[in-house]
Amino acid sequence: MAILEEANLIHAPHTSAGRVPTDLGYRRFVDSLSDIRPLTVQQVGAIQRFLDESLDLDDFFGRTVKLLSDLTNQVAMVQFPTLGNERVAHVEIVPVSPSKAYLILITAAGSIDRRMVDFDAELDDTTLADVRARVSTTLSSVSLSEVDGAMSTLAESVPPTLRPIIDDVRTALQSQVDSHRKDRLIVAGTPKLVRADIDFAGSVAPVLDAIEEQVTLLRLFGEMRAQGDDSGVRIGREMSDDLSDTAIISHAYSAMGGDSSRVAILGPTRMNYPLNMAAVEAVAHYLTQVLGDDA
Repeated sequence: MAILEEANLIHAPHTSAGRVPTDLGYRRFVDSLSDIRPLTVQQVGAIQRFLDESLDLDDFFGRTVKLLSDLTNQVAMVQFPTLGNERVAHVEIVPVSPSKAYLILITAAGSIDRRMVDFDAELDDTTLADVRARVSTTLSSVSLSEVDGAMSTLAESVPPTLRPIIDDVRTALQSQVDSHRKDRLIVAGTPKLVRADIDFAGSVAPVLDAIEEQVTLLRLFGEMRAQGDDSGVRIGREMSDDLSDTAIISHAYSAMGGDSSRVAILGPTRMNYPLNMAAVEAVAHYLTQVLGDDA
């Protein structure tokens, strides 16, 4: 034990405590895991059945993080996929009043976005049906990155009386597309950190703040992607101060031709690394299978 202490692999958090691994000790352990035992066929099957019941993309990711949090007993998070080659599946314009309508954008991946459009003039049913047909035809199977260009071309080709209406729809559509570009995390299991407060050397509050604000975590995932680190484990002081009492296990997944995104779990440094690494990897592979280019 003295040798391990001299090597800074174990330490006593305080005078009356027993010895526990240091960040370096956990790192040595993780690096020694040459072969992670995968989840069983039954476990993988249960994951697939649960996620296959999803209603849309938001529900799919909500189910993903809840499942991963339950599997690992840690906070789970998934980075929403970047824009990539995601395509328009359907656009619907539903009248609410003569001068207002709901614009509903549905992507091929199942994401649904609803926005209210305020038109400068009142529209009759015939005009609205004409606009709906033109927009739907123009955007059929168009990638989200090409929506604004396609709508600009449409605006130039329609009769002058329709141009202001098309411009209003174009503005709302661009807002919907921009929302898909925003880097964000979906998180589940945060209360598990509070229950594990005893495993943190300091206050858990900075960790909770980092999860809520997301900026630190998204920056970390961006660094992993830039380093080509598809499967990453970060432990303690390998990260910023607000995360220095935690460990993060993440794995890249691909979706719709965009840059890779991450699925991850976060918890105290004292965790079941082999099991958690296997769970994160299994979920990441399933996300790629469902959302990848060939999906």
